Amino acid sequence: MGADIEKRFETYCKPIVQALAHADRRQPAQWYLKGLMLPGERKSVEPMAARVCPENVRSAHQSMHHLVAASEWDDRAVLGAVAKQVVPRLLKKDARCWWILDDTGHAKKGAHSVGVARQYYGRLGKTDNCQVAVSLSLANAGGSVPLDYQLYLPAEWTEDRRRCRAAGVPKEIEFRTKGEIARDEIEAALNAGIARGTVLADAAYGDETDFRDWLIERQFDYALAVRVTTGVWWGKHQPAPTRASGRGRARTLLKRDARHQPISVAEVARALPAKSWRNLAWREGTNGALSSRFARVRVRSAHGNRVRAAQWLLIEWPTGEAEPSHYWLSTLPESMSFKELVCNAKARWMIERDYQELKSELGLSHYEGRNWRGFHHHATLCIAAYGFLMLERLSGKKNSAQFKEPPVSKGFRPRGSRSHATSRTLVDRHRALASRARHREQPAALPLLRETADRTNEILLTQ
Repeated sequence: MGADIEKRFETYCKPIVQALAHADRRQPAQWYLKGLMLPGERKSVEPMAARVCPENVRSAHQSMHHLVAASEWDDRAVLGAVAKQVVPRLLKKDARCWWILDDTGHAKKGAHSVGVARQYYGRLGKTDNCQVAVSLSLANAGGSVPLDYQLYLPAEWTEDRRRCRAAGVPKEIEFRTKGEIARDEIEAALNAGIARGTVLADAAYGDETDFRDWLIERQFDYALAVRVTTGVWWGKHQPAPTRASGRGRARTLLKRDARHQPISVAEVARALPAKSWRNLAWREGTNGALSSRFARVRVRSAHGNRVRAAQWLLIEWPTGEAEPSHYWLSTLPESMSFKELVCNAKARWMIERDYQELKSELGLSHYEGRNWRGFHHHATLCIAAYGFLMLERLSGKKNSAQFKEPPVSKGFRPRGSRSHATSRTLVDRHRALASRARHREQPAALPLLRETADRTNEILLTQ
């Protein structure tokens, strides 16, 4: 590691170490962060200890493991220290931003890792054995950084208190929907003074009318995906007229009858005339501009007969497809241009980049412990490492600085290796496993986040 990047890394770590609230955690925290950023196929504790402290692997491993699995430090305090360094730099690039909600899965075997269950795994697009966490990120045209990251516990876990105790789940943790976790994360970001942004999320959150109403009450604009069955008042499909009686309080609920019923967003899409549809590009992809066919109309949400303000219904129906592919409800201004509305709704792709970097290069899914504290501490430090790399990118360093892998000590062997294993021609049991493919003669360098095409900043538009 060059002297310049070493100095920047030390400066970055200072407020993070302070947030850990104990001086003894400084060294293992720096080892852990550096281990996450060094080249290596596996970012669990022991292989990282071998990379960052090859002269004393066992001691480093013990300290790093204790830091993550047992130390009582506040994850949100550390994430706040990351945000205070990264968010202002992001907002210098563009004062407008998005708050992106999403959840991500971590494949797991067995039944003992905290929160593991058969549930929807987005990466595979199906139900599988996994852990799921809800995250909130701040993003704009300059980049993004996660602000919060919390594990979702299915009801089968919260109803089994013995199982929760075995996994170290705090007593106060009860079942919460992903939407309720998302509200908690947004409240925490507001209390921390994070600059407000347009809230973006997929249909798992957008389908919750109470969540949309909650965002409106807190004066957030949003562009939230919804499912095809979502009901709206639109066109001739309006509530039944009401007559003023002249007595009592004014009516606060809409009235329905056999002739006055809402319409689904799918039915709206099929009823729109051809002139309503436009082909629009929203950003530059690896093989050119990304574009599709869209329509937008003003509607009112029809859930629960509550009187609600008009908002945008945005529909994507790619040319040649039998059905629309996406629907969004949005409170962004009525005066906003069609292209801006599309670019805002489509900006959620940035969270996919976060997860790709965090999982493939920073080891977010590599934690091998089973308890609640370790899961969250490991994720927090992965996000802290990501924050440093984002700062490097925002400073224009990009790939100019690279973390090199120090040599692994000759006597190191991973835990679980047998001291009297049968010798084999192609395997030396006294030699540590290489952290990279055998055919590579030189250690690989870790890129400091993938470079975003310059044209992206021109195409991505925010509110």
